[in-house]
Amino acid sequence: MSDTRYIFVTGGVTSSLGKGIISSSLAVLLKARGYSVTIQKLDPYINIDPGTLNPYEHGECYVTEDGAETDLDLGHYERFTNVHTSQANNVTTGRVYQSVINQERHGDYLGDTVQVIPHITDEIKRRIQILGNTDKYDFVITEIGGTVGDIESLPFIESIRQLKWELGNRAVVIHLTYIPYLSAAGELKTKPTQHSVKAMLQQGVQPDIIVCRTEHPINQSVRKKISLFCNITEDCVIESIDASTIYDVPLNMLKERLDVQVLNKLKMEPEQEPDLSKWNTFLHRLKNPQTEVQIALVGKYVELHDAYKSICEAFIHAGTTQQCKVKVKWIKAEYLEENCNLAEVFADVQGILVAPGFGQRGIEGKILAVRYARTHNVPFFGICLGMQCAVVEFARNVLGFADANSVEMNPQTPYPVIDMMEQQKKVVNMGGTMRLGAYPCDIKRETKLFSAYQKENISERHRHRYEFNDTYAQAFEDNGMIASGSNPDTKLIEAVEIPSHPYFVGVQFHPEYKSTVEEPHPLFISFIQAAISKKATI
Repeated sequence: MSDTRYIFVTGGVTSSLGKGIISSSLAVLLKARGYSVTIQKLDPYINIDPGTLNPYEHGECYVTEDGAETDLDLGHYERFTNVHTSQANNVTTGRVYQSVINQERHGDYLGDTVQVIPHITDEIKRRIQILGNTDKYDFVITEIGGTVGDIESLPFIESIRQLKWELGNRAVVIHLTYIPYLSAAGELKTKPTQHSVKAMLQQGVQPDIIVCRTEHPINQSVRKKISLFCNITEDCVIESIDASTIYDVPLNMLKERLDVQVLNKLKMEPEQEPDLSKWNTFLHRLKNPQTEVQIALVGKYVELHDAYKSICEAFIHAGTTQQCKVKVKWIKAEYLEENCNLAEVFADVQGILVAPGFGQRGIEGKILAVRYARTHNVPFFGICLGMQCAVVEFARNVLGFADANSVEMNPQTPYPVIDMMEQQKKVVNMGGTMRLGAYPCDIKRETKLFSAYQKENISERHRHRYEFNDTYAQAFEDNGMIASGSNPDTKLIEAVEIPSHPYFVGVQFHPEYKSTVEEPHPLFISFIQAAISKKATI
């Protein structure tokens, strides 16, 4: 029998309190104490995964090494802990019901009436324990999406109730709530937290620890009131005050002894004091930059910054390695199509990143941004669709193929420099059918790509259906754009660059997914270095 401990994190009062950040911060502290930790997210929506969700609905779709399209919180988990997640780390109601219905159709239930209890809850419990049963982890932290009291969350809360009973001292429940401050009364109010805990109690779950999100410090009187009305000891009332950066939260939780209280509840003696030296070094560099650059992020969904969450965090990670603050200038791609003055738009930036995305909207604006970067020697970084836009722009304006395009945007283009991958042409279902997950890439020496990675063989994560059409590869190379990276098996071109440009790199993969606090991504580092150099020449 596995000795893994399970920590469940639920939310109350309101959504978007930061369960993912609290879960990730706790994981950092436990990992710093020498334990092995993983985190999973249970999402109550009926979609099978976020892969087909509009970014405006759900923010970024994060992709794991094994090709799972997951919730963006898994990005936080990896960035904080430097531990890879997988298919098992993100479970949706849709995936649970799909599995149970498939089993029922297969006859696995031998004609039983299939019900929420026990069949759905058994499937949820099975998926919660998959990671623990591998014997790879001392702790599995499970974040429950949504808010206690939501109809959608009921099966998950019931599953926690059952697991707490079955696991005994191997399970603990942390409840994250909000303590509002009423300025007219001049005081913090605990009533919403009391009601939230009462809703959990009505579903049979008593929180062991309550983490209170607040804009003002909570005093002993507030702790005492929460303790009294919510059936927990005062030392298990944890303050989570607003922080200047999410990377402060682990240290705030350390001060509040969240990890110690978790270990106490699980009847465990801490093996060692937490070693957060690397984290503290990162934070010091983050808060004490020596220089600053501004990067234009040209995208389709810029109104919702969470649509590009991993890119923004990768900028932070890379910036600290150069003691540089990276400011992002958000530019809506469609705006660039409206006869705006590009020189004015990009006058105050030292780099241009054209972001990933799908579909026709804003594509010409992205191509205009690429052209400006190429012709004005502004450091350029294109990711996925951003690389494809760079290829289209070069074909139109350097090779002279005026009508060049991606077949995604124009299936009848006479110059399909970006074409659909051969194995994608017969795909009907859109969910989970793209080229997903980690693939190897061979890098040419004496390229910007090699200079960044300092090795010839890498592995990066992908999420796309379209690719560089290598029919045109020689024409591009003859005119100054080279293929600097390719897949060793399929020969798909994974990266392009212009050697004569100070920094012009496009990659088909998503380097942002692999950037962490401990290991900032080398391509983002090289891009920021180029931006710093650009600033020095102005």
